[in-house]
Amino acid sequence: MKAAAAVAAATVHRPPSPARRKAWGLPVILLTLLAFPPALHAQDDTRMPDLDMVYGMDAFRIGVQAYYRAAYNEAILSFDQARSYKPEEPLFLEWLGKANYRAGYEDTAINLWREAARAYGYSSGASLLLGSSIETVQTRRALELAPLGGADPAGDDRFVESGRYPGLNGDVRLYRQPVNLLPEEDGSVWTVAYGSNEIVRIDVNGIIRERLRGPLNGFDRPYGIARGPEGNFYVSETRGCRVSVLDGKGQWQYYIGDKGLGPGQFIGPQGIAVDPAGYLYVVDYGNARVSKFDPSGAFLLSFGQKSPFYEGLVSPTGIAAAGGRVFIADNVRKEIVMFDGSGGFLGVLTDEGLAAPESLRFLDNGLLLASDLNRVLVIDPETAIVRELGVLGSAERVRLTDAALDRNGNVLAADFKTGEVTIMTRMADMASGLFVQIERVVSDAFPLVTVEVQVQDRRRRPIVGLDANNFLITEGGRPVAAQSFEGAAWRNTDSSLAVLIERSPEAKAHTDELAAALRDISAAGSRIVAVVSAGQKPLLEAFDQASPRSLAAAARGSAASYSPRWTFGQGLRLAASTLFGGAKKRAVVFVTSGGIGELAFEQYNLSELAAYLANNDTVFYAVLVGGGTLDESLRFICEQTGGKALPLYRSEGVAAELRKLPGRPSGSYSLSYRSGLQTNFGKAFLPVDAEVYLMDRSGRDSAGYFAPLEFGGPSE
Repeated sequence: MKAAAAVAAATVHRPPSPARRKAWGLPVILLTLLAFPPALHAQDDTRMPDLDMVYGMDAFRIGVQAYYRAAYNEAILSFDQARSYKPEEPLFLEWLGKANYRAGYEDTAINLWREAARAYGYSSGASLLLGSSIETVQTRRALELAPLGGADPAGDDRFVESGRYPGLNGDVRLYRQPVNLLPEEDGSVWTVAYGSNEIVRIDVNGIIRERLRGPLNGFDRPYGIARGPEGNFYVSETRGCRVSVLDGKGQWQYYIGDKGLGPGQFIGPQGIAVDPAGYLYVVDYGNARVSKFDPSGAFLLSFGQKSPFYEGLVSPTGIAAAGGRVFIADNVRKEIVMFDGSGGFLGVLTDEGLAAPESLRFLDNGLLLASDLNRVLVIDPETAIVRELGVLGSAERVRLTDAALDRNGNVLAADFKTGEVTIMTRMADMASGLFVQIERVVSDAFPLVTVEVQVQDRRRRPIVGLDANNFLITEGGRPVAAQSFEGAAWRNTDSSLAVLIERSPEAKAHTDELAAALRDISAAGSRIVAVVSAGQKPLLEAFDQASPRSLAAAARGSAASYSPRWTFGQGLRLAASTLFGGAKKRAVVFVTSGGIGELAFEQYNLSELAAYLANNDTVFYAVLVGGGTLDESLRFICEQTGGKALPLYRSEGVAAELRKLPGRPSGSYSLSYRSGLQTNFGKAFLPVDAEVYLMDRSGRDSAGYFAPLEFGGPSE
């Protein structure tokens, strides 16, 4: 097996192999009987122990411990040894599949899980759980070339209702008439409540966590909301004819504009947008125009009125701005029009198939998300292709004033008529549920046990915003005692990097740039845990992150480290392995001249390398030096792990992108409990299950652990 060749086996005491025991069996049994004759009145049901199972469990215990240390190759060796004693034992097959999955060998993992499912029995709960894992991994592999986020206009995604954030709880009014949405990184969403003159933040479980009511005299019919470049909020007030500016904590600061027909004044402002440069665009509905302001709030210009080139806006509603273009939805004309940043009319993007467009916003993949009466649409701004993502109720009963994509991949829709926010989820995701993995079990303080659980969807997107209400831990089918929610990685800003440096003859010609790259990477602020030279054999470089001279020496390497036979694949796996078990937000940064070398995939293929990183939640960045062209294989790994290709001398710098790492979403959660199981002095395998619930979706994983040796049980 590939993994076995990747590392040397640990030196451990191993019992004799099954074949050797068979040869020794008769003499050993005879000597045992002579030395210890059976009692005259021995019970008839006395049986010899299953020595194969005993020896197999010893090896299995070592494998489980290695797995939880993230030493996956060592775990594979131990599980293989356990399997040599009991080839059809489903527990050994299942865990051998787990270790191969985390090591990047997904084909092997799927085959082993199929064997385990057959051995468990296809109707068993364990078999059904394995079947779900197989289906999820196969789906991910089929989607390898599809975008990781947003909606694919060429795909067949269909969103259906999966839950609601109601505005009414019995006789208690929670909020009234939602009109606009602003998703947050923690999975929650700010909802502008037009009818109750407030902005409420609703978490993933539908619980209102915060309320913003503006200045002392309150908001006056708030409508649009957008986030500024410094984290501040802009809120348009329709009846107040102004825009309120709030700081990042929601404290009111000042107004932009007032009522009137003049420059910088409004009559019923509605939709607002902020472009990447920080300029604010406000839809001035009553004046049938759009006004633009600089980041300080100073008025710059208005556009959209009638001109020789354009008939003029009639009923402007939604607005989105990016890439030097501004897109505006006109509700009455039933069209979406385009302007440049200076207000120049660029044309009609589309006027076909729209009923009453309201909101517009850009997705991360550059597409436009739009609400259109009772429908949610995705529009390609380059081709004008319009595709329907989902429909909510009839046009007579529903009026969607906004639609947004939340951090968990759901579409949220503000329904003005029903007075609630509807959650829409991909139909395929509803069918497959959540992908839950118990990543680690810590039992050193048994009977106190800590479980680390990873929660994702089928596209590998992390599910964020969960809390104690979303988890149930069980042992042997029974809820555990004193279950406690210890924390969520998405709240944590700790991050770590491993830097991999190409040691090819091409890279040797750019040693100064290698040093500059490592200096910029260090400036990002994340802890660098390793600098690895990708030479003929991967090598860990000595370095001090606080010393520029030490970093430069590590980046340049020695003359002997450069070789035409440099190995990217082995270097990448070594670099990644230094990160596992540390910070949950982690990345490998590859400093390269653009190529991968002739021996890149000699031991590991491209899919295995990408899976090794992705299955361990590790991002891959490629920093390009020397002005060369980046190999498509490196771009593929970036895409599959959520990373990017970064030219060293790009205007934003390398550090600017890497500084985003601490804020990346993570689906890792930690829970603790008190076990009630007996351990057989640390030799018993103790089962543990983790179930996760979110609205109408759920997922489960089954694992287990061993208590410390010689520990008799929880009563001790």
